[in-house]
Amino acid sequence: MPAETARHDCTWMAWPSSGYTLGETEADAEEARRTWAAVAHAVAEFEPVRMVVDPAAVDAARRHLGREIELLEAPLDDAWMRDIGPTFVLDPTGTRLGAVDWVFNGWGAQSWASWENDARIARTIAEWAGATLVPSEMVNEGGAIHVDGAGTVLVTRTVQLDPGRNPGWDAEKVEAELRRTLGVETVVWLERGLTRDYEEFGTRGHVDMVAAVPEPGVVLLHAQPSTTHPDHAVMTGLRTAFPGHWRIVDIPAPQRTEDELGPVDHNYINHYVCNGGVVACAYDDPNDGPARELLAAAYPGRRVVSVDARPLFARGGGIHCITQQQPSLNESEPA
Repeated sequence: MPAETARHDCTWMAWPSSGYTLGETEADAEEARRTWAAVAHAVAEFEPVRMVVDPAAVDAARRHLGREIELLEAPLDDAWMRDIGPTFVLDPTGTRLGAVDWVFNGWGAQSWASWENDARIARTIAEWAGATLVPSEMVNEGGAIHVDGAGTVLVTRTVQLDPGRNPGWDAEKVEAELRRTLGVETVVWLERGLTRDYEEFGTRGHVDMVAAVPEPGVVLLHAQPSTTHPDHAVMTGLRTAFPGHWRIVDIPAPQRTEDELGPVDHNYINHYVCNGGVVACAYDDPNDGPARELLAAAYPGRRVVSVDARPLFARGGGIHCITQQQPSLNESEPA
């Protein structure tokens, strides 16, 4: 699996069409549509975007999306493409595209989730992309892994070893499957994810909320400076998981620490790297600007643009969670 910083042929997304993602009112639904569209248009400044749309939602998608966004129709349950779509890989020569088809079961068979259609969408996208399917028996999601493109993958124990996902699997079996499917050599295990990610609409510990690798040996780590926020202790504990020679770059959380439901999981780690750019989360917060500067320094030569991610986080995810990169063939240099 190439690093996210390698050149992409396109970005895949899924249009919100049902369930809690749309919300309970038409105003909620319009907010979701505007936000997904804003992310799609931001990514389209840098590379092609291919949007999968449930047939029942095509008209709404066309109202919100410009002509530069390609629409492809297929039945969907939800709209978190990072998790439901395939994880794209390349063969050792870089001349053949593969697509890992993880088992998807609604983030550990959560009671509110439905996944009959989403469990099949990876195969459909693999066909559209002309990729060789790489089947896997492991329940996993794209937001639960992060690779450096040089043989290392980050994961969390509460996802891959979740009894609701992979009952009976141990770390050794998970590592073997990650090596087989992603071509990695080293698995860095983080103990857990952010606090809110374990609430009703959470994933139970996705790694793309806490850490990102802009280059081998460097990790961007979510930092929660407020000692009254439970994630302060969580992130302090995660620092020791990384190899000693790695350089840790702290990306401070937004200053707002709570909403009406309690401590928030707002972060700037859940950004998306695309060709020549970075699409970053914004929260109308004083730390939005400093975060953009830190991301620009971490990804030199890329233009950082921000999208208001509050409607996404209110639904359980962020910008990285709704995007999935398809790497280019024969591409070893950063995009």
